[in-house]
Amino acid sequence: MADDAPPGISRWAIRVEFDGRHYVGWQRQKSGLAVQQLIEEAARYIVNGRLVTSITSGRTDAGVHASGLVAHLDFPDDAPLTAKAVRDGINYHLKPHPVVILEAAAVPANWNARFSATWRRYRYSILNRPSRPTLHEGRVWHVRHGLDIERMQEAAQHLCGYHDFSSFRAAACQAKDALRTLDELSIRREGEMVFIETQARSFLHHQVRNMVGTLALVGGRRWHPDRVKTALEARNRSKAGPTAPPDGLCLIGVGYPNDPFRY
Repeated sequence: MADDAPPGISRWAIRVEFDGRHYVGWQRQKSGLAVQQLIEEAARYIVNGRLVTSITSGRTDAGVHASGLVAHLDFPDDAPLTAKAVRDGINYHLKPHPVVILEAAAVPANWNARFSATWRRYRYSILNRPSRPTLHEGRVWHVRHGLDIERMQEAAQHLCGYHDFSSFRAAACQAKDALRTLDELSIRREGEMVFIETQARSFLHHQVRNMVGTLALVGGRRWHPDRVKTALEARNRSKAGPTAPPDGLCLIGVGYPNDPFRY
């Protein structure tokens, strides 16, 4: 299901980092500023104002961050581009927005940031202390009460593997079904911070945030770990926990069989 670049187009992969607090997410919307819009408009400057289009590996929601989102850009193929020119040229025109291109690489016409990807990885960050965040404001979920990460990890095991995740998908999710394979769901504590990392080929809309909200109930001893299995098997969104806020979520990596940035 590849979206080949049409004739006359030069395709480039980019790895992107951004602070999502200021945007409606990656994808262009009818109102509000999107990361996609900023990057496409900045990219046009380096090809004399001509059209540049993009496809992303994953659409992040409003308020969600990225340290390793991958997208591809389609430039006119007569533009004399190099990886340095793409990266630095776009970054110059992105200022002062908190959006930056980390890497750029030329890719074949049949390489697709979305359909060529074999996994996506997210990290959710929780500040677990009584006092509110200052340095981490907007980048963590502040949970005042204690969290038992051993109980959370016990509950997380019920979610790993191939399941129907209907209980953890948003009502507005447009996926044709809720069947997904969760390759990893791990929890660790580093001082006052609790990090939840998860990896899968693809995720449902709000799946990660809904899993985190549910695991937080377990960590706060409001749920027994086995109740997560019951919620999963119910295939009913009302049986799982609340949706965690977007602040703590960050897309940290996307994997490809042939990583275009490796070389």
